[in-house]
Amino acid sequence: MPAPLSGMKILDFTYLLPGPFGTMMLADLGADVIKVENPESPDIVRLMPPHTDGMSALYAHLNRGKRSLSLNLKNSESREIVYRLVREYDVIIEQFRPGTMDRLGLGYETLRGINPSVLYCSLTGYGQTGSYSDRAGHDINYMALSGVDSISGRKETGPVLTGIQIADIASGSKNLAIGVMAAYIGRQRTGTGDYIDVSITDGVFSMSVFATAGYLAGGNEPVRGDFLSGGALYDYYRTLDGGYLSVGPIEQKFFAAFCDCIGCSDMAPTGILNWNNKERVAKAIAEKTLSHWREVFRQCDACVEPVNSISEAISSPPLSERNMVVPVKTETGSEVLQIGNPIKYRSGEYYAEVAAAALGRHNDMILSGLSYTGEDIQRLREGGIIGK
Repeated sequence: MPAPLSGMKILDFTYLLPGPFGTMMLADLGADVIKVENPESPDIVRLMPPHTDGMSALYAHLNRGKRSLSLNLKNSESREIVYRLVREYDVIIEQFRPGTMDRLGLGYETLRGINPSVLYCSLTGYGQTGSYSDRAGHDINYMALSGVDSISGRKETGPVLTGIQIADIASGSKNLAIGVMAAYIGRQRTGTGDYIDVSITDGVFSMSVFATAGYLAGGNEPVRGDFLSGGALYDYYRTLDGGYLSVGPIEQKFFAAFCDCIGCSDMAPTGILNWNNKERVAKAIAEKTLSHWREVFRQCDACVEPVNSISEAISSPPLSERNMVVPVKTETGSEVLQIGNPIKYRSGEYYAEVAAAALGRHNDMILSGLSYTGEDIQRLREGGIIGK
């Protein structure tokens, strides 16, 4: 079957992590994506080690399934190339500060004048409006300003960094994909285009619903160290050999099973909220190795699981049984392993099977499709309008 987003055509002006991850999700689901990069200042992720087949492994992953067009957008002839493309590639996704695309002659109003049904998505840290709209930021800043870091970490030590970029991906990338797909469905019904303003900070704040909903309804302000951030038995516990168990038996039946498994069945009636039992739980878990507890809780349905390393996660259930590591072809024809698509369909397994392309690899193909001749393309190359 055709992939779910077959027929969607995207011009991708994003870079680094949040935008490229979002457009990779769309490419995995079948969208035709052209990544546009400045040959004089390409996406710096291309430089990040390690490299395989001459390309950054991270760049090859984030930009799989996309064609590469190297274009100096400050040149007026480059803008003409984009104008031609927009007549067909009518989903535009960009990640510059507000106003940048307008100054390049590629803003929403300009492109809507060329194609009234264009869908235009701008992804930024703080949105297109407000006093922070022009402010620089990264994942750590969005987490801080959203209030989420005020309820994360320990009372004693404060907020903690996580091993992944939660704001960039869970908020930026995924809201980008959701927003674009929703607008695309809407356009199929109405025929009209739209402008999509995705703020990463807005998205992070929206994910604080478990803590914030009650506060907005008149409850106490959430603080660090509540039920789900170390204020109860729901927590991580160190084992004898330095490993960790994640302990999350919120429901009473799971908590009772947990207590039985660690030899503290008398503790079951007190429930997971009883902070006074925390030292006892920590002591019981610390008396055995992680491998011991793996075996115990493999047989015990108690919402308790080991903290796996990446290599352990890849080689163990549930990930090892879910096709979450897949082979992808490079430009040289060799294979690299990448993370699979977490969205599964009965109709098929959808992910882009070709890694990212070298900068400007598809210049000639794309421009030829816009009726540029070989002589035209050579002139554009010599003039520094497209990359060499």
